[in-house]
This record gives sequence, structure tokens and C-alpha cells, in this order.
Amino acid sequence: MRAAEEMIEEPVATTEEAPVTPVSGRRRRIDLWVLLGYLTLAVLVTIQLWIDPNGRVLAGNDDDHGVFLAVLAHAERVVFDGADLFWNDRLNAPVGVNMMANTSIFALSLPLAPITHFFGAGVSVAVLLTAGLAGTAFAWYWVLSRHLVGSRLAAWIGGAWCGFAPTMVSHANGHVNFVNQYVVPFIVWQVLRLREPGRTVRGGVILGLLIVLQCFINEETLLFTALALGVFVLAYTVLRPREVAEVWRRFTAGLAVAAATSFALLAYPLWYQFFGPGNYHGQPFSPSDYVTDLASLVFFARQSLAGYGALTREMSVSATEDNTFFGPAGLVMIIVATVMLWRSVAARSAAIAGLVLLLMSMGPELRVFGHDTGIPLPFGLISHVPVIDLVSVTRFAMVPATVAGVLLALAADRIRQYPPRRRRWFWIGMVLALVPLIPKPIPVVAGDPMPPFLTEGIWRRYVPEGRTLVTVPLPEVTTGRTGMRWVTLSNFDYATPRGYFMGPADPPHDDTGSWRAPVRFTSDLLWRVREYGWRPTLTEADREKITADLVYWRTAVVVLIPNGRNVAVQRATLVDALGEPQFVGGVEIWDMRKLPVPPAE
Repeated sequence: MRAAEEMIEEPVATTEEAPVTPVSGRRRRIDLWVLLGYLTLAVLVTIQLWIDPNGRVLAGNDDDHGVFLAVLAHAERVVFDGADLFWNDRLNAPVGVNMMANTSIFALSLPLAPITHFFGAGVSVAVLLTAGLAGTAFAWYWVLSRHLVGSRLAAWIGGAWCGFAPTMVSHANGHVNFVNQYVVPFIVWQVLRLREPGRTVRGGVILGLLIVLQCFINEETLLFTALALGVFVLAYTVLRPREVAEVWRRFTAGLAVAAATSFALLAYPLWYQFFGPGNYHGQPFSPSDYVTDLASLVFFARQSLAGYGALTREMSVSATEDNTFFGPAGLVMIIVATVMLWRSVAARSAAIAGLVLLLMSMGPELRVFGHDTGIPLPFGLISHVPVIDLVSVTRFAMVPATVAGVLLALAADRIRQYPPRRRRWFWIGMVLALVPLIPKPIPVVAGDPMPPFLTEGIWRRYVPEGRTLVTVPLPEVTTGRTGMRWVTLSNFDYATPRGYFMGPADPPHDDTGSWRAPVRFTSDLLWRVREYGWRPTLTEADREKITADLVYWRTAVVVLIPNGRNVAVQRATLVDALGEPQFVGGVEIWDMRKLPVPPAE
């Protein structure tokens, strides 16, 4: 097995492939035990969701949990009902949603469509979170053990860090896309191998296919990987210009083949994403809103064994964005590993790439322990660059978190060459760094149970084809989670207005990205009623506006979600606007089939 320096740094002089050492039965057994260990840890992290995956909701980010239920339910319709892959007409009716412009994880959601169909989208979410954590860890272990380190223990440490670091466990609170990063180590390795003779076409095609696969898992992760590799190559070029001069032609030729391959397969999907119906530009927040706090480098994430949620919240934007939080010993060991490996130009370049992306994650202005210092940072110069402006800035810190895992693995492999005393101190430091970061099970809460009106199919008597079922509160981010969850657990068997998705704020006047559909009179009224418990005095003009909105939404039936916030006031408002309800299938409903149906656009 070749060491990291041999694989990355030494010039390749011949076109012959290096001999492949057969993997012994003992090594295969070690690999199997490593995989089972990672899988066991992933199950322990997600165990509370596994107890009732369709009935429980991730407490850290129940809104994004709902989003991934939606993309999985959409994929189920694509596979079993022949629905349009890139367009969902069952959400945000009657307009619909551009699914390419949302995080639709097609490479994961389509293969899991049978699980979603027969067991529910909640089970598919649990599968993807568990497989994502374990799979990412094992993928890094595989690449490290086969190509970068000679010690299986070192590879295990690197894999465990990359798969279960605080940033990964944090994103497991709702971000299925960020948890599934097992393609990334193979993309990195294929890029590095493009320097080898004879790999221009074959390596370029393989890399291009991996890029396509990753694009249909998570484009943000692909962007982060590209930026990190770009900085790595630039740093390596500055540090080793003579060596780079010997390989740059075949390296860039391989990249060109990869670009051509991926472009051929992604041209239409990306056109649809950025120029198709329902496209948007920018985000509904400023880059300075979601940044990495400098103090977070030395504290613990809320889901780490040593974490304390109240303290973590002072330095983190949400439970799914604890992207650093290495702990004091963890940060020290990352620095120690970097110093140990400093003579390796490849390791040094990787450290530089991690540091640059860490600095980018801090946004345009330095923040320390929740306070903006007013100190400008370089990211302010590029914050409005297209594509960069679509990123939640703090997520750039996922790159240095991964780089840290690779550096720790390389250092754990290198330490075998050190005297016994230094080895003892190193492993003491590693224990002090890793044990406090052991992840705790991600928290969940019980979701509002689906009523028999939905589970027994009673709704079908009231909702003919081309009409919608309107839940109140309306499906929205934060305030309409239950309505969003119910329609997705029904696999979009019925259409619903509004929802939680990314789309233009107010087309065609404003195409800035928004988390919700454009505001209408009824949506704003019902939102204020739910939020503030305010009982409006409706005029005849107000009732006409409500009726007009129900007609626009092609409403067949209105369903009041019981046991919600200010539900009595919501009910009184609906009674004032629509009359007395019927109690059917465990919920109160208003039959709106008598309303006219506008012509399809």
C-alpha cells in the first residue's frame, strides 16, 4: 500500500498501473467489522426516530424534516404514478413547485420509492439518515485505508470523524442531503488521480459520472468540494510548481473530459433549475445572517456528549448548523496533526484549503460568541457572486471539518514512526479530543397523528380530480408543519395549496428566493389568527376575498387541524367565513365543492 506522500506528491513517470495488493481475508473481516461498527453508531444516533419513523418528527428542524418527506413522496409519485420528475403539481397548487430548484435528492429518493410507497416517507428518511452517517464514515475509511494510510486504526479514526463529526450529526437533525456524503471521498480521489498517465479519458469519465451522482444528492456539497479542491490545487501549485508543470496537461485534460461528461448529463436539469418555471435567484436572507462564530471552534455541539445546548445556541444559528464545535482538545489535536504533517506538501495544501473555507464560512463580518465585532472579512467581496449567493455561508465550515478528519487520520498513521513517549501523549490527546465528541441520539417529538379522514381515504369522497384539500393552518414553513406533513405522508395523493419549498417570492415582479408561496389575503389572515389568537371582525368584502382565494386554490374541502395553536379562534374565524363545519373522520371539515373551478392555466 502506498502512503499519502507517494500517492499525491511523487511524480508519476510511467503509464503502468501500480500493482494492486490483494485484500486478505483478515482485512476483509476488519472492513466488515468497521462497517458494522459505523452502522451501529448510526442506528444509536437515529434510534429515537426509528421507534416510530412515520409518527415522530425531528425536533431540531421539523420544517426541513417535512421538506425531505415531500421530496421522497414526490419521487414515489414519479415512480408509481408517472408524475413529472422536475415539477410537482401537488404542492403549492395550482401553481406547483420546481423540484430541481429544491433539494430533491433524486439519486436517493428514486431508488427508495418502493420503501416510501409501502412503508411511508418517514421510514425512508430514517433509512437515509442512518445510511448517510454510516456510509459517509465507511467511504472515507475505504479511501483512507486503500490509498492514504497504512494503519486500519488511523483509517477508522478518519472515517469516524468524517461520518460522525459534530457537523454531520448536527445536519442529521433534518438535512438528509448533507448527511449523505459518501460520494465525496471518491470524487476527491478521482480528481487527484487525474495526474496519472493514461487516465485522461477513463478517469475523466468516471469523475464526470460521480459529479452527476453527487449533483442529484446535494449540489451544495458538490460546490464545497469543488472549492476545496480548487484551493488545494492552487496551494499545491504554489508550493510545488516544478512537479505541477510535469502533470498539468493531463490533469486539465482529465478535468475537461469530466466537465464534458457531466455537462452532457446535467445540461437540461440545470437549465430547468435556473431558467425553468418556478426558478428563483438569491436567498431569503442576508449572507451575514448565517455565519460561523469564531468561538464555536473550541466549544461543543449540542449533540456531542460534552455539549450543552443553552451554551451552543449562543454560537450557532440552528440545531442543524453546528458546523464546527471541535472542542478544546479537538482543536488542539487538529493543530498538532497539521504541525506533524507540515512537511508533506499535500497535507499542507489540504490544511490551507480547510482554513480558506473556514474563513469563508465566517461571512462578511467576524462574529464572536454571538456578537458581531464589525471586523470585515474577505467573504464580503464575493458574497454576491452567482451560485455563492445561494449558499448558507456557515456551511462552508463543513469542509474544514472533513479536512480535519483526513489530517487526524494521516497523523495517526504517522505517529507510528515517533518515539514511544510521543506516541503515548498523542493517543492521550486523541482520546481527550474524540470522547467528548461522541454523538448523542438526535431528539424527536411526536407529530400530530393523521386523522381517519386521511388514513381511511374518506377525503376521496370530497376531493375530485383537479381540486385541492386545504388544511388550516395552511401548509407553510413553521406555522403549517402539520398540513405539510400530512400531505407528504399521504404521498401527495391529494393536492394542497402553498407549502414549505423554495420558489420566487412574488413572480413575475420579484424572483428572489422565498421559503413560501406569495402572500394572499386568506393566507395572511389565517397566519395572524394562529400566531396571535386575534379574532378578526370579517366584513362582506373580507368574505369575498376569502372565497376568491379558495376558488384560486381550486378548493374542494377545508380541514381544520385539531389541537393546534389558538385552534378555537381559527375555528371561529372559519365559521364566520364559511359557516358551520361537519365532523367527519376525526376532523371538522367545510365542503367547498360548490365553488366554481377556474380553468386550468
